[in-house]
Amino acid sequence: MAEQAKLPLGKLLIQKGVISEDQLRIALIEQKRSNEPLGKLLITLGFVTEATVRMALSENLNQQSADLTSLVVDAIALKLIPKEVAKRYRVFPIVYERQTDNLILAMSDTSNIVALDQISAMLVKGITISPLLVNESDIQRAIDQYYGFELSIDGILHEIETGEVNYASLGTTSDEYSQPMVRLMDAILADAVQNSASDIHFEPEQSFLRIRYRIDGILRQIRSLHKSYWPAMAVRLKVMSNMNIAETRAPQDGRISIKFSGRQIDFRASAQPTTHGENFVLRVLDRQKGLVPLDGLGLGEAELSLLKLMIARPDGVILVTGPTGSGKTTTLYSILNHINTESVNIMTLEDPVEYPMSMIRQTSVNESAKMGFAEGIRSMMRQDPDIILVGEIRDKETAEMAFSAAMTGHQVYSTLHTNSAIGAIPRLLDIGVVPDIMAGNIIGIIAQRLVRKLCTACREPHLADDVERRLLGLPETAGPQTLYRAVGCDHCAHQGYKGRIAIIELLKMTPALDEMVARRASSRELKTAAANSGFHSLIDDGVRRVLEGVTTLEEVGRVVDLTERLVD
Repeated sequence: MAEQAKLPLGKLLIQKGVISEDQLRIALIEQKRSNEPLGKLLITLGFVTEATVRMALSENLNQQSADLTSLVVDAIALKLIPKEVAKRYRVFPIVYERQTDNLILAMSDTSNIVALDQISAMLVKGITISPLLVNESDIQRAIDQYYGFELSIDGILHEIETGEVNYASLGTTSDEYSQPMVRLMDAILADAVQNSASDIHFEPEQSFLRIRYRIDGILRQIRSLHKSYWPAMAVRLKVMSNMNIAETRAPQDGRISIKFSGRQIDFRASAQPTTHGENFVLRVLDRQKGLVPLDGLGLGEAELSLLKLMIARPDGVILVTGPTGSGKTTTLYSILNHINTESVNIMTLEDPVEYPMSMIRQTSVNESAKMGFAEGIRSMMRQDPDIILVGEIRDKETAEMAFSAAMTGHQVYSTLHTNSAIGAIPRLLDIGVVPDIMAGNIIGIIAQRLVRKLCTACREPHLADDVERRLLGLPETAGPQTLYRAVGCDHCAHQGYKGRIAIIELLKMTPALDEMVARRASSRELKTAAANSGFHSLIDDGVRRVLEGVTTLEEVGRVVDLTERLVD
């Protein structure tokens, strides 16, 4: 162990089989150019995760490391280190142990002696410091979260109205004074990310500007500003997203990329002319939240095994269906991330690319450059792919190209807008796909919806009544069933719900189902045959979640039709 502790980080990671010699060489070349720490560069290049580097460093330096997200923060420890010092040295105070006068300090670089000396000199005499190795992005996120927000929206608005400079909103990273409108937009975007919003809506009305966030799938009004603010805000948004600031009468699209709390956040911007001015909608693309492990999708054990079985088949089409905003992209990326190794060539064609992924060749659809879905698949077939992701099957030509790729030994993933897994079959027939081509070439179909999760801090138990028992499909002989209802507290912004989870149905195509598809069987026949082979519908999965106390019947009823359960 003593010998291993002397190894440089790069050599240690190679010894553990985490990176290759070539990857280390690339990182060292980059280090000469940028003078950044090697660990940080390896993470930026996508060769390793932050957790891997943290564990390797802690082993190398023979020091303890921790995941800051699972630690409880001490209010007294926070008072010992001012926010400016925490940001300057990338440290975060976790616990002050009164008996031993010891401060446990999270650090991204525990070997930074200058930082430790400066902080020791600033502390009350007698307090010792125990450094703890923590990811840099976790430290920056904790500073933003526990020291209060760096950018005060109200303070900036007051500055715009009165002309008095709001120094608290200037931040500590830059000494130079920046335009209040620039800081206002940064503050709103940062606030939306902090509140886990998926979309930000700027909606001009006749006399005011409405700002709404979509949080957990539901739009929530956050602020109303005077309409006089909007022209300057709209120009700032256009500058940030590389749009034409002179164009106000035609729709425009753009993209914004900003670093918040140490992590890269992208926004897809869309401007639409309306009667009261330009309407702006920003879609928040958080790479960390976009990539969920396969076992983090919330599938039951049987369904997860079935999905892994479907993925293991070397050729054929796997379809993910559901309305807009039902998490189809996240599911597809989770599957691709699961099968993404150096032994396969994965290529994607998206509209547009939402989450950049290492080792995957990602291409955006560009109709103006004659690069539609069908042309894109045709071109990708000449790039020797093993796995192809087609963003969406919209027309006959794209569908035929996707099935053609599957028939020539490729695994093809795509999305389709249908209400259920079985509904994908008539939809493909409607597009113009021949039943003979479909039969035998579809591996399986996934349908999903997103439901809000109950806030565990305030959910309230109650006994299911007769209607609820019928909706849940409980037999009359079953005993009392406890369910939970939404209440609302400070923890969940008085919504009763916090976060979302997917309810999913998996239809694995069998030879019997393939035969029925070939002879154009009705949806009812397909449904009956699927049920006989153990198929669980979206309603069944939603009911499972309700019985587990994760969500409510009302929430499941919002995304799927539960009334068919009441029909005898």
